[in-house]
Amino acid sequence: MTAAVTERLETIKDIVCDILEIDPDEVTNTSLFADDHGADSLRAIEILASLEKQFSVVIDQAELPRMVNLDGVYAVVAEAAGW
Repeated sequence: MTAAVTERLETIKDIVCDILEIDPDEVTNTSLFADDHGADSLRAIEILASLEKQFSVVIDQAELPRMVNLDGVYAVVAEAAGW
């Protein structure tokens, strides 16, 4: 994994933890936001909006079903940003 990828993953994790109000130690790349951390659809939209702002990308809300964990979020953002 390159430094850029690691940095982006950390930034995404920070945004997600901030919005879900959870400790970064509680989140793994595959833990599910809704099932494991109690996130609702409003939080998911907040995450999407924050990611768009942070990375200057546009993410279609149709991508929300893929954004269930950190791996899914990274994949969606990477596609939108062309990483």
